[in-house]
Amino acid sequence: MTKDFTLAELSELTQTELVGDPDFKICSVDNLESASEKDASFLANPKYNEAMKQSNAGVICIDRKTDLIQGKNFLVGENPSRTFQLIAEAILSNTHQRSGFTGIHPSAVIHETATIGKDVTIGPCAVIDAHAVIDEGTEIYPNVYVGVSAKIGKQCTLYPNSSVRERCTLGNRVILQPGAVIGSCGYGYTTDPKTGRHTKLEQLGVVTLEDDVEVGANSTIDRARFKTTLIRKGTKLDNLVQIAHNVELGENNIIVSQTGIAGSAKLGNNVFLGGQAGVVGHIEICDNVKIATRGGVSKSISEPGIYGGGPVSPMPEFNKRQVLLRKIATFVKDLASLKKRIEALEKK
Repeated sequence: MTKDFTLAELSELTQTELVGDPDFKICSVDNLESASEKDASFLANPKYNEAMKQSNAGVICIDRKTDLIQGKNFLVGENPSRTFQLIAEAILSNTHQRSGFTGIHPSAVIHETATIGKDVTIGPCAVIDAHAVIDEGTEIYPNVYVGVSAKIGKQCTLYPNSSVRERCTLGNRVILQPGAVIGSCGYGYTTDPKTGRHTKLEQLGVVTLEDDVEVGANSTIDRARFKTTLIRKGTKLDNLVQIAHNVELGENNIIVSQTGIAGSAKLGNNVFLGGQAGVVGHIEICDNVKIATRGGVSKSISEPGIYGGGPVSPMPEFNKRQVLLRKIATFVKDLASLKKRIEALEKK
């Protein structure tokens, strides 16, 4: 069941200004186009202004720059998306049951030397190997593997089929989405110049995830060759991200899906990598850098800013090149015309 809230209650909950009927009740959430009068919705992008005008939503979360509409209820604040999220979590709290399993399931396999803290949940068919440590309040979902001497902090969530391999460490409140692999072997081989045969370089290091890191579904973070692959606190990885061995990511990075970061690259704090971006190995990116979708970073970046293209350049330069590229057919025609004129002049 969902909960009902008056607009006065939602205004207090979200610390926003209410414009409308304080006694009006909301019992669900929806997008602007589909919302009914019992739903809360939100406007986070001005391009949906027309949808907002036509919406039947009982209340709409907006920012202070958005024009009010007569006859509609609004919650006005700094961040409409965040306001809406708080409302959704409050209304749908009773419906958000992630698992029916509590405690330690009988089918879980836990080595006798492992240490399990208070209020830990371990689901069916999970395996906790020798000398692993799982701190209090952590949830281990079905089919999770925690390797030898791995350490999992407090209130972590490891969703089904995720793996934390030997000696790797997770801080507190770390989230591993399904299929995430922490501590897979780094990609390294020696090649015999005579036979062409590749011999594996054993990866002997570890992975450390600090507090509040989230790793998306089917993302992989390789263990270091002999030291540590390090993901600092607050960094968030989307699905299908590849982090190679000995990489260091700073605090509060955002790494979007299908991005790859090659070995020993070092990223500062608050770095944003758009989808399908690529970073070559052994370079450094300073704090407060944003790389646009499909950007290719081939050299170190020492100045904060927004970069795009492949190889990347500052966004104004990239945009100028894109404009010129769109005109290239015209340039080719002009060059062909000039060539003909020059050839005609030479024949005279």
